Amino acid sequence: MDENMKQLQQSLIELETEAEHLLLARHQLVENDKVRNGSREALTALRKRARTTKTSVPSPFESMMKNIGNPASRPLVKEVCATCGNHDSNEQTWMMFPGTDVFAKIPFHAAHSILETDQARLDHEAQKLQSYVKEKSFFISEKGVLADKISPGVVRSLVALKDKPW
Repeated sequence: MDENMKQLQQSLIELETEAEHLLLARHQLVENDKVRNGSREALTALRKRARTTKTSVPSPFESMMKNIGNPASRPLVKEVCATCGNHDSNEQTWMMFPGTDVFAKIPFHAAHSILETDQARLDHEAQKLQSYVKEKSFFISEKGVLADKISPGVVRSLVALKDKPW
């Protein structure tokens, strides 16, 4: 095989491999978004059940300042979970664990804590995947494949092959 033909073939193989990695990352990003949306919906349902929103529960400082005029034998700062609020955090809640078909009855506070940590992990993974997709797209666009024209490297290779006598 001619050296130019081998070089063209090698560059096309490399480009196709990178494009395949890009498509796989985009597919994983879509799947990740589906799981993130499900987790977000579950957290919203738990907040509705506890009758709280992200901003409706007062901070520990606000609770402390509210009760400062009434000294008692209780601690100065009462730990208040932003999701639980005044809801009974030991109330049992059914939860299906991610990636399994197992339902378990666990305390309310544990259920939303698991969902919140899972949501944070999924957000981090989504950011990593988005940067990976951006990197691969940039690499492919630098090769000239994403343009509306044929890449200059491909044109040079084809011209070199055309000029060769067979």
